Amino acid sequence: MTDVVAEPSGAAGRWAMLALICVGVVGVLGGVLSDRIGRCLTTAGMMVVSGACAVLIGFVFDGPTWALALIAVIWGISVIGDSAQFSAAVTELADSRFVGTAVTLQLGIGFALTVLAIWGLPLLAAFVGWQWVFLMLVPGPVLGVWAMLRLRQLPEALRMAGGAR
Repeated sequence: MTDVVAEPSGAAGRWAMLALICVGVVGVLGGVLSDRIGRCLTTAGMMVVSGACAVLIGFVFDGPTWALALIAVIWGISVIGDSAQFSAAVTELADSRFVGTAVTLQLGIGFALTVLAIWGLPLLAAFVGWQWVFLMLVPGPVLGVWAMLRLRQLPEALRMAGGAR
């Protein structure tokens, strides 16, 4: 079996990968944004950005390195920003007797999906190549945007982010 996982070359590549991971911390600003415009809109907006990045990354895969890095940075920020919003929404919407269980379930499902994506992407890349494999991730944000906009229409949404939907 051949190894299908590409690794960054040299010290510069390793530092670039570290920077891409670390820049995701900017995504915590999603909490500030959700307090201003609402948790549902913030989460849906970040998932639109995330899904767009999953599509766009293939188009710049062989293009300028700065464009690939820019999309990867934006993607990292949006993914971190929307994940925290789901956890916050669960704590605000779950019955207070079951908040711990609900958050545990939500995080467990989230981590399981992450593990499946990390496991499945290299396998699929063996068939479609790394340039287009990230399209596999697009359905998640599409479904998430639909779910958050649907939640925004429900009266329960007023219990989130101090009433900001």
